[in-house]
Amino acid sequence: MARVVSVFLERNQFKILRICIGVLFLWFGGLKFFPGLSPAESLASETVDILTLRLLPDAMILPSLALLEVALGVMLVFTREFRFTFWLLLFHMLCTIMPMAVLPEVTFRSFPFQLTIEGQYIVKNIVIISAAFVLLFHHKSNRIHN
Repeated sequence: MARVVSVFLERNQFKILRICIGVLFLWFGGLKFFPGLSPAESLASETVDILTLRLLPDAMILPSLALLEVALGVMLVFTREFRFTFWLLLFHMLCTIMPMAVLPEVTFRSFPFQLTIEGQYIVKNIVIISAAFVLLFHHKSNRIHN
């Protein structure tokens, strides 16, 4: 049985990683469609407000983020295309890290090491970014060998 699981995981490791990241985006993005459900709602709204120089109407911020995250989730889970998805994911992840710079009072208790729960929520995105690079290099390697 262990051998069967090992072979399955070896053959499907990148697909599983892509689907797991996609599920995160579907889940977190889906929450943003319903006001009050996402724990990152106010942080995300304030960050987008700052980054867009307050030009985007407040009523559009969360639905736009929700749509972007759900679209990323759908692309990760249901398509084989990855290059565009990777760049969109990287852009989104870089934006999610921005509160560390533009709202340090929300993300740090004591700069630079003592994070608030919001800061911890953001720092975990480093793992998603790293996984995205792993998937990109795997995708490029497969295209070269096929």
